[in-house]
Amino acid sequence: MTEHSLTVGSLEWFYQEVSPINETEKSPVILLHGLPSHSYTWREIMPILADKGFRAIAPDWIGSGKSAKPDKRDFAYTSQAYGEALEAFIEALEINKLSLVVQGFLASVGIEYAFTHPDKIDRLIILNTPLSPDVKLPWMMKQWAIPFMGDMVTQDPLIVDRTLEKGSGFVISDENLATYRQPFLKSSAVGRSLLATTKNLKLTSSMTSIQQGFNTWEHPTLIVWGMADPWLSSQVPETLAATHGNVELVKLDEAKHYPQEHWVQEVSNPIVNFLRRQAL
Repeated sequence: MTEHSLTVGSLEWFYQEVSPINETEKSPVILLHGLPSHSYTWREIMPILADKGFRAIAPDWIGSGKSAKPDKRDFAYTSQAYGEALEAFIEALEINKLSLVVQGFLASVGIEYAFTHPDKIDRLIILNTPLSPDVKLPWMMKQWAIPFMGDMVTQDPLIVDRTLEKGSGFVISDENLATYRQPFLKSSAVGRSLLATTKNLKLTSSMTSIQQGFNTWEHPTLIVWGMADPWLSSQVPETLAATHGNVELVKLDEAKHYPQEHWVQEVSNPIVNFLRRQAL
């Protein structure tokens, strides 16, 4: 796995990449993380994709990980701002066609990107990501945007430990948690970015857009869902799979909000099979 930086306009993106040993005509796979994570969450999925013949790219969102953390006066931290930044990032990579994997709060921006750029998308893969207008931020995340409280909570590096372990439902190794914590230990800017992002998520309007988008979305779509997610109901993905012929659902009965953390094979196997079966 290699690390890269790419400056697009005024924003510097950090991303990790893996490539198959042999050249391939398969579309690359871009993997988008949720909150309060970064690209490290895909560390075990990406080598499997490369081993099966796929180029895979996992960026840190602006404001997260090792990517730029601009002041809110220079970057709005809204879904629209993230969507425009993602579009510019993909253009800068000179990728004409891609498959997209999304997981978590904020990663829904990737679904909106897919719906507004269908010509760019081969297939869409969704892991435990908000999909419905009635979704609410869990209290652990909601408090990040509360005045004064949010300023303190988002500066605590242990915010990562508490959120990732609560959401995943299982212990994460100290070594991995140390990597997740690193951006918070290096700069207070990541906490300020997290606060701004949480304040500006506007889930209801974004989720309404996604709900409407599925009505006309025809691309092959796979949903791999941790059914024990404490924050997101399984009802919406189940309904989508039942009512849309292009949507498949794989249920992981014991997995929770961050299934890629503890259920690597259970997540990667259906993804690889789906990408291979649908490959043009």
